[in-house]
Amino acid sequence: MANVIRVVVVDDSALIRSLLTVIIDADPGMKVVATAADPLIARERIRETSPDVITLDVEMPRMDGLEFLRRLMRLKPTPVLMISSLTQSGSDTTFKALEFGAVDFLAKPTVDIARAMNDYADEIRDKIRAVAAARLAEPRRFAPRTPPAVSVNSGALRQDRLICIGASTGGTEALKALLEALPAGMPPILVVQHMPEGFTYSFAQRLDGACTLAVKEAEDGEPLRGGTVYIAPGHSHLRVKKLASGLVTALERTEPVNRHRPAVDVLFRSAAELPPGRVLGVILTGMGRDGAQGMRCLKEAGAYNLAQDEASCVVYGMPKEAVAAGGVDEILPLERIAPRLVDCLRVSRST
Repeated sequence: MANVIRVVVVDDSALIRSLLTVIIDADPGMKVVATAADPLIARERIRETSPDVITLDVEMPRMDGLEFLRRLMRLKPTPVLMISSLTQSGSDTTFKALEFGAVDFLAKPTVDIARAMNDYADEIRDKIRAVAAARLAEPRRFAPRTPPAVSVNSGALRQDRLICIGASTGGTEALKALLEALPAGMPPILVVQHMPEGFTYSFAQRLDGACTLAVKEAEDGEPLRGGTVYIAPGHSHLRVKKLASGLVTALERTEPVNRHRPAVDVLFRSAAELPPGRVLGVILTGMGRDGAQGMRCLKEAGAYNLAQDEASCVVYGMPKEAVAAGGVDEILPLERIAPRLVDCLRVSRST
């Protein structure tokens, strides 16, 4: 058991506890060491087993999952994977859980649960591996809109540019920190954050309430406007297309790429087809390789690319792979990415 990820499953559904146990135990690199039907039982199981990862249901009897998470992160910080229902209230609670210190979340199916859970068994195990490897961040509440960390005359920034950002595990909080720090006069920003359908709309709304920039879930065929951030919807890949009238979004419900839809590589590769020197690429915290080859394509097409550094990443997977693929120009701590983007837009440069 020395190198095995030890998991405690906390869920009031006996079916979910059973399914998760079978899925997790099927991987020799992880093992369910205890299950609990509510947070009070979970408290004792966690004390007895000291797990590496906890899967935690949002809605449970005897104690709200958020309250249990808040107490856990204060008394015994442990990597947590939230199990969330695909509802509006479920998505709102999930984002609060991520603010309280949960590393990632898993969308719980509502129909044909056994088949649906088994269909993404690999994703469940991937998420557990990512959560186990994560660097726990200090919980931070989602604050109302505040002045950006970087102030600039909006007219001083080049508007003939496009910023493309990719993120995964830990990305919801990283994106919030990055976008909050940017001024209103930015060129269009396209974002792919690995997130299931049903969550991206709420995520965009929450960011819109916290940022000076306008933030929205991308729609198919809409013209790109300065001062606006477009979040890829969870059901489709997001591409950028150049028309005679200007740049527009394109949504595609095609097969997953790198096991993801939306995929960062799809966005980056589409942006690489734009005229040289128009794109700034950014890759943030996340597990896996999505975005690595796309970022290399961007660089070869004349883009200037930034990657989040290991010390500030929750999971240093995607940025590491992008660096290894030769697609990154600068590696920066998260708090320095916004000022660097603004600097790149202020300065007349070939990239």
